[in-house]
Amino acid sequence: MLTKHLGAAALALTATAALAQDAPFGTDTDADYAAELWAVMEEMNMVGDGMIRAFPYDGVAPHGMMLETFYTTGTVNGHSGDLVVKRNYGPEGVSAQEVLADPGKHLGAITVMFRREAGYDADNEDWFWVKYLPDGTLDKNPTGMRLAGRVAKGMDAGCIACHSGAENYLFTNSSIMQMQ
Repeated sequence: MLTKHLGAAALALTATAALAQDAPFGTDTDADYAAELWAVMEEMNMVGDGMIRAFPYDGVAPHGMMLETFYTTGTVNGHSGDLVVKRNYGPEGVSAQEVLADPGKHLGAITVMFRREAGYDADNEDWFWVKYLPDGTLDKNPTGMRLAGRVAKGMDAGCIACHSGAENYLFTNSSIMQMQ
C-alpha cells in the first residue's frame, strides 16, 4: 500500500516538474531579464531607495488594497518600450495616510508590465509580466514558479487572462469601473 502511494506521489511530482518545464514563464532567461528590468527601474527611481512617490489610491485584488501606478517608457538592452509599474500596498483596510506615513511597512509587491520587442509574445501585444517582492527578488506562485515572463499564458487565471479583457491590456479607471 505504501509503495502504491509513493508511486502516485512520484508520478504527481514528475507531472508537476514536466508542467513547470513547459510553462511559458519563470525560466532562468525570464529571471535574468527581470533582473535587468529591475536595474533599469532603479536608475529611473521607480523602485528601491529614493523611489518617486505618488498619492496612493484604492486598489482591488490581486494587486493590493492601496496602489501607486506609473506609466512611462523604459529601455532594456537597447529596446525602449511602454513600462507600467504598480506598487501594491496592504493589508486590507490600510489607508492612504498609513501608506504615505510608512510606505515601506505596507509595500507588499511591485507588479510590472513592460512591452518588449515585436515578436516576443505577439499573441499578447509583446508584454513581459513580472511580480517582484519589495527588495527586487522575484515572487513565486504557490507551486514555486517565478512570476516573470509570459506569466500564466494560456491559463484561465493570472496576469494575461485578466488583462486580456482590458483595452491594450491596460486597465484605466473607466475599465475598472465597468468591471465592478
